[in-house]
Amino acid sequence: MKRLFIVVLSLVLLSVNAQENMNLVTPPYLQKGDTIAIVAPAGILKNRKHVIDAAKELAESWGLHVIIGKHVFTQAHHFAGTDAQRCQDFQEALDNPKIKAIWSARGGYGSVRILDKLDFTKFKKQPKWVIGYSDITAFHNHIHNLGVATLHAMMGTSMQDKPEDIPETIETFRKALFGEELVYTIRSSNYNRVGEAEGVLVGGNIAILASMLGSDSQMNTDGKILFIEEIGEYKYAIDRMLQSLKRAGYFRKVKAVIVGDMTKVRKNTTPWGSSIEQLILDIVPKDIPVLFDFPAGHEPDNRALLMGKNILLKVGNKESSVVFE
Repeated sequence: MKRLFIVVLSLVLLSVNAQENMNLVTPPYLQKGDTIAIVAPAGILKNRKHVIDAAKELAESWGLHVIIGKHVFTQAHHFAGTDAQRCQDFQEALDNPKIKAIWSARGGYGSVRILDKLDFTKFKKQPKWVIGYSDITAFHNHIHNLGVATLHAMMGTSMQDKPEDIPETIETFRKALFGEELVYTIRSSNYNRVGEAEGVLVGGNIAILASMLGSDSQMNTDGKILFIEEIGEYKYAIDRMLQSLKRAGYFRKVKAVIVGDMTKVRKNTTPWGSSIEQLILDIVPKDIPVLFDFPAGHEPDNRALLMGKNILLKVGNKESSVVFE
């Protein structure tokens, strides 16, 4: 009986380890002639029609057909339409078999308000790319728990910048969308904690990651590589959110951490006493590799990341690399 228990336990542990390192289902990469939908699941798009038109033109220049959600430019106080209206646009995009990718017009706040109103039944049978960053982290987390990969990349409002000013942002998005090779080599930060790791990439905006704790959208980071980025927060607030993630086990069995843009960190009247990099290093276990200054997040140079895909990470003193398998 004891031997049987040991065998069963071993099989369970093997199964858990396999799941930790297993890629999520990858939606079909796009081809010319495919259709992409632009929807606004969160913040209001005020006086930005010309920007979304530019995003539409960009996708069309790649040979894609573009559908713009009915309520993208609807204004309901803080949001791009009521919860019901935003949900309707997203649900139609999820259910329409002709639509191969759902591109968020912008982030802001509001995605979490419609997550539980959406029916992902058809989506799970016919997965498609869900694209965005910042507030769209709520979708990344939720959809990863459904077993499907997503795309952390530029949104429609990224086209408020001139294309010639954001060439890597646009080109890496195109490569990721069409399934071309995605490899990054970047200059290393002096704060880097060197090492190598392999695992499925997950994560996103810190505030949204923290807001998902205790819900069905909370992630399991065991055996994975965690990406984080943030904008407009005080250091103490970033520490508080990361401490919450730590207490929830996010760093207990994580393989490595990739730190993206930490944009517009606000200054408190009482100095924090360390750099934002040291704040992060104090939270992540000392044996875990940490890559700083990866160009993804709320800066114009926002490189695409295939969330839910396996990556090879090498963190060095002079140069670091991220390779998507």
